[in-house]
Amino acid sequence: MAQQVVFIILSLVIAFFSVMAVNSKHVIRSTVYLLFVFLATAGLYLLLGYYYLFGVQVAVYAGGIMILFIFAIFLTNKPIDYETTKLPVSKIIAALTAVGGIALSAHVVYYNIRRVATLGPIADLNPQQLGHVMLGTEKYNYLLAFETLSVLLLACVVGAITVARKR
Repeated sequence: MAQQVVFIILSLVIAFFSVMAVNSKHVIRSTVYLLFVFLATAGLYLLLGYYYLFGVQVAVYAGGIMILFIFAIFLTNKPIDYETTKLPVSKIIAALTAVGGIALSAHVVYYNIRRVATLGPIADLNPQQLGHVMLGTEKYNYLLAFETLSVLLLACVVGAITVARKR
């Protein structure tokens, strides 16, 4: 029962701060709200007993990626005066798009809720096997994905510095 209460609280925190991150007009506040989403997701991993994913979520996402986001924002963000649009047409289009997205999601959930994926037997992995799978170079290993992500993040930082540099 206590796990269900903690799950509901973490889910509400994730939903609330996700909406706040999208609706905030200040970029830094949106980044902080996204940090809260990452930390609550790490709490879900901890609740499920995935201690490795909990550590990765806190160290990589809540730590490294958020610092990268904040540096990129500081390097590229110029103070902008926020102007309110006087035409409600954009708000109407946004509301119609949101309703369409919710309807599409509800349709997919409704027609696929009864389908159950069957999994094979779950093998117990020790940390050495998990490390080999995550950083291996064989088929179905993830080293290439990690390296590609690191190159992408490096390109983002170089691009942010290039844009922010004054001539």
